Amino acid sequence: MEMKDLVQTGLENVKRTLDRTLDGLTAEELKWHPKPDANSIGLILFHMIRNEDSMVHRIQGKPQIWETEKWYQKFNKAIEDGGAHYTAEQVASFVVPDIKDLLGYSETVRKNTLEYLKGLKPKDLDKKVNLPPPPASMAMPAGNAPPRRPPFEPIVGSMLMHEVTELAGHAGEISYLRGLQRGMDK
Repeated sequence: MEMKDLVQTGLENVKRTLDRTLDGLTAEELKWHPKPDANSIGLILFHMIRNEDSMVHRIQGKPQIWETEKWYQKFNKAIEDGGAHYTAEQVASFVVPDIKDLLGYSETVRKNTLEYLKGLKPKDLDKKVNLPPPPASMAMPAGNAPPRRPPFEPIVGSMLMHEVTELAGHAGEISYLRGLQRGMDK
């Protein structure tokens, strides 16, 4: 199996998990926070989609679908909203977009990701990717610790594998939050 096929299989597994976990959730359940500064299912889902859009387009050196198709306008969000690094106040006040719109954005992003994967050659996976500096909230940890760096070498292959693991982790968080609200297997 080629690595790009492994990445695609990982993305398909995440989608199956999300489809099952999101099935039947109400708007209230999507907005529910276990505590005011904790993420809701809707915010985690938004973060996942924004992250995939950002990461895959950064690798390609292209503008994000968020910008080119004006999803920021559809969601009434700032164009700069990357879906991450929110303050506790931003988490508490986050307005979850309609699930149909979130899933529409997700479908568009995933379609683009799969098209990109289809065109990858094995040698492309070793190409270095220039990452922008981390956001200020990540650049200067407390104390004398050095600035945080990505947990992977910034080459196409490692970034794609990191994306799969990140998405899988967040799908697990969504499943957990559903369970907190509904109980096991409901």
